[in-house]
Amino acid sequence: MGPAGVLSLAGASGAQAAGTPLLLDLGHTISPGGDDLSHGRALDCWEVRKHNSSEWCRFIRSNPDCRLEGGFLNYLEGVFCVFPPRLLPLAITLYALWLLYLFIILGVTAEKFFCPNLSAISTNLKLSHNVAGVTFLAFGNGAPDVFSAVVAFSDPRTAGLAIGAVFGAGVFVTTVVAGGIALVKPFTAASRPFLRDVIFYMVAVFLTFMVLYFGRITLGEALGYLGLYVFYVFTVVLCTWIHRRQRGEGLAPPRPWEPEMLTDAEEQESLGTNSGDYGEEYRPLLPSQETSLRILTTALSPLDYRKWRRKPWYWRLFKVFRVPVELVLLLTVPVVDPDKDDLNWKRPLNCLHILTSPLLCVLTLKSGAYGLYQIQGVFPVWGLVILVGSVLAIIIFITTSNEQPPKYHCVFAFLGFLASAMWINAAATELVNILRTLGIIFQLSNTVLGLTLLAWGNSIGDTFSDLTMARQGYPRMAFSACFGGIIFNILVGVGLGCLLQMTSSQLVVKLEPDSLLVWVLAGALGLSLVFSFVSVPAQCFQLGKAYGICLIIYYLAFLCVALLTEFRVIHLSTV
Repeated sequence: MGPAGVLSLAGASGAQAAGTPLLLDLGHTISPGGDDLSHGRALDCWEVRKHNSSEWCRFIRSNPDCRLEGGFLNYLEGVFCVFPPRLLPLAITLYALWLLYLFIILGVTAEKFFCPNLSAISTNLKLSHNVAGVTFLAFGNGAPDVFSAVVAFSDPRTAGLAIGAVFGAGVFVTTVVAGGIALVKPFTAASRPFLRDVIFYMVAVFLTFMVLYFGRITLGEALGYLGLYVFYVFTVVLCTWIHRRQRGEGLAPPRPWEPEMLTDAEEQESLGTNSGDYGEEYRPLLPSQETSLRILTTALSPLDYRKWRRKPWYWRLFKVFRVPVELVLLLTVPVVDPDKDDLNWKRPLNCLHILTSPLLCVLTLKSGAYGLYQIQGVFPVWGLVILVGSVLAIIIFITTSNEQPPKYHCVFAFLGFLASAMWINAAATELVNILRTLGIIFQLSNTVLGLTLLAWGNSIGDTFSDLTMARQGYPRMAFSACFGGIIFNILVGVGLGCLLQMTSSQLVVKLEPDSLLVWVLAGALGLSLVFSFVSVPAQCFQLGKAYGICLIIYYLAFLCVALLTEFRVIHLSTV
């Protein structure tokens, strides 16, 4: 069996036109078949490295399978046409650096812009903390994973990235992160939330395993994924309500089975701030009205110079790379902060957002195809957006003041949510395309790229935050986050990703794994959950260093088996 495996199509659009199910490849890529381009048939793009280097560019440009869906940059043409063959290592190095920067963009956007706006929306909708935690907060924390999965499912050739990333991140978080928490700070796990989350996650993994086994997902099954998450949210809310009703209190204090919550003072301490950082000596003795220009320049500054002086050199170096991203995001994404007295109302900047945020949305949607569309062949859509946005910005600027946010300020939270979602989607599209390019260069399957690079990149932020939380004395909260967050990723990532590929005439999506690696990945995730489900209660929920070491050893063994399977050292014998 060749790299393309069992899947062979002339194109997804042709399959849909014929009324047959859409096939999503979970191995390398889709191979439309054929022996040679000269015979009028396209080869799998994965085959490019098997040709002479002088033919690389012609192969890439003439092969339909080498066309990247979406995105602003054509990475395949860049590496095989722009760079000469002798500079291929340089191109790979630049691509790897750009890949790391894309992860930075995803992390900064989700942390500083997407999550705060979701929090503001949940506050405006008057949702309880439990409902907000398993809906909006889960969406904010899992945004890079979910958007990456949805983008990967959108192209049949990259569907393996989605499965690899969803399963790979699940194995990584439930073993390395959970084990690291137990190593850093032995603790007593929250029993009932742990059992609830692990059971729901095992059900989700079992459903995905069955979908892969039968090789298809129907409309009902895709909706079932989303319905299961709704049921999970309902279960969390119901359990919390029952617990509080039994105690007869509006807010129950933390019990051994509940994750601790940080107080305001503890949260400030955990973040490394104290009253001296932003204390009375920095406040003016008399209130003064700042000019609009000063408010704008202050709001657009991504650096806190007091914090800059206190931080070590490596923090400053990382901040230097983040500053360009944060500056562009500050210019295009409004942030509403319910914890501030003024709700983070910056009149001149928010008026500018009325222009820049809609412009960002139309220029990033479908890689700018809608924004560049000309109305009746005369006036571009982006021009209309600038015209309407400018008028609205002027009206808001005239009718508001710098000191008091308007009554409709909550609308900026929805605008910021939409704009940050478009940023995440654009970065995720570039991320998927560059991973596919690296897979073609190194002759690696999409699945192994998903379970390694994509899973590690999307999980690195959660890893540091959970381990930091454990070191600060909140291991139960960090441990609960390990299992609670990834439920959202698998149910919404797979369910929504496949649902968006269905049309009124095409209600079945084929998911046909052509590689043993997919089954290794699914089995490893299921086995790790069963291990925790059995071992944690067996230890009376007392988790120590032995449990952490076992989980990390398990992940290293799984990674070795996965790589050996990818390079066909381990393979199924065929008769």
